[in-house]
This record gives sequence, C-alpha cells and structure tokens, in this order.
Amino acid sequence: MKTKNRTTKSSTTKDDLQLIRLNKYIAEAGLVSRRKADELINAGVVKVNKKTVTELGTKIALGDFVTVNGNPIEISHSNVYILLNKPKDCITTTSDEKGRKTVLDIVKLRDSRIYPVGRLDRNTTGVLLLTNDGDLAHKLTHPRYQIKRVYLAKLDKTLKANDALAISQGVEIEPNVITQPCIVNIDPGDRTKVTLILTEGKNHEVKKIFESVGYTVKSLDRKYYYNLSTKGLKRGEYRFLTRQEIAELRKLVDNNKK
Repeated sequence: MKTKNRTTKSSTTKDDLQLIRLNKYIAEAGLVSRRKADELINAGVVKVNKKTVTELGTKIALGDFVTVNGNPIEISHSNVYILLNKPKDCITTTSDEKGRKTVLDIVKLRDSRIYPVGRLDRNTTGVLLLTNDGDLAHKLTHPRYQIKRVYLAKLDKTLKANDALAISQGVEIEPNVITQPCIVNIDPGDRTKVTLILTEGKNHEVKKIFESVGYTVKSLDRKYYYNLSTKGLKRGEYRFLTRQEIAELRKLVDNNKK
C-alpha cells in the first residue's frame, strides 16, 4: 500500500488525491456493496500488494494490486451507466450455463465489466440498467431506498375493481410474504391492461401479485425505473446515461437514506 507523509493536518498532496478507500474500491469493482466489502476485509480475505489487510478505513492507490479470496479485482478508470430496452427471450445475467442469450450478448463493451441492476424475467421487456458501479447498483436494488418501478401488464382477463383494490393495499404472494402498498391503474379502454407502480423489486413479484388474486400475466413491460424510460429506444437498443441522470440517481439514494 502507498501512503504519503503530510507536513500538516490540512495539507493534501497530489498522491493523496489518488487514494481510495479499500471498501469503495471493492464495491466499484462490482464485487459486493461497501458494507459487504467491510465484512470481507474483517474476515481477512482481502490482500493489497500480497499483504492481508484487516483494518477498516484503509486507503489504497489505484495502482495497487488487490485480491479477494485470492482472485484479483480491479476497477475501470471510469464508471459506465447504461440503459437497455430489454427484449424478450433474454436472460438478465452476465452468463448462462445453458447457452441462452443474455443481456451482455446485446451490450458488449470491450473494456468494462458491467452487471445488470436487479433482474427482469426472461420474457419481461423494458427498462434495465447496467453498470460497473457496484456501490450504486447495490443501493438502487436495496428495499430501503424504495426506487419507483412502473410496469405495464397484459392480463388473461379484465381486472375487477375489488382485486385492484386488494393489490393496491398489499397481497400475500408467498407464505408470510406480503407486498408493499402500490398504485394500480386500469386502462379504461382495455381492462386487461394494468399499470403497477411499485417501490420494491422482489423476484417475479408482478406475476405473483396477479396470480395471488387469480390472474395470469400474458406480457410484462417495465416502462420506468425511477424517471428513466426507454423513450427513443427500440427493443434491444441501449444508450449511456447522461451526467445529469447519473447525478439524479446518486442524489435519490442519498436523500432516501433512513
């Protein structure tokens, strides 16, 4: 590890500006969140320049060699944030042992190792974020931050008003698992089309919500993730987030701390 002597407490050298907390480095490498990184450091499985580091708050230089459980990790010089209009028949993982198409078969970046933020089912379409910023990705998917997700579901039959009310108040989708209250909007021109606004992202949640009151989801499209939409993107197309969009996401999770 590289350190730098300071002449006074207030002085800052050029090398100091290039230092980064070890837990942040691990998180930005896309491995785990900062909290989990601290647990790895405490467990003694993190090495910097072949020396085990167990002290929380340790700072390292970007050029230091870091391993976790013996595996080298690194962060790219800049973080990448991508919005994909996910198509059907596509797995939200970085690889698939069955050889099925994944989102990384669509978004191919030569120098950046990116990961999906959360998951969409194989045949669910719409907004999907991908990034190599592990710390932000963890916050966006954590329930405490209550990120708004807007879905448009096509059902096998018209949704009754009493079932819509039940969904809006929270329904049991698994034993002892009750969903949070949400907003339910039925399309007046086609009552088989329903918009759900959720603030959590449990596995297969939307489909389970409707199944709990006797409906089958025929198709599902995520229209918004926070204020991000697929406007201007065809299925299978993607774009990089703007600086303003990235700043708004960071501000959102910072403001939602509890």
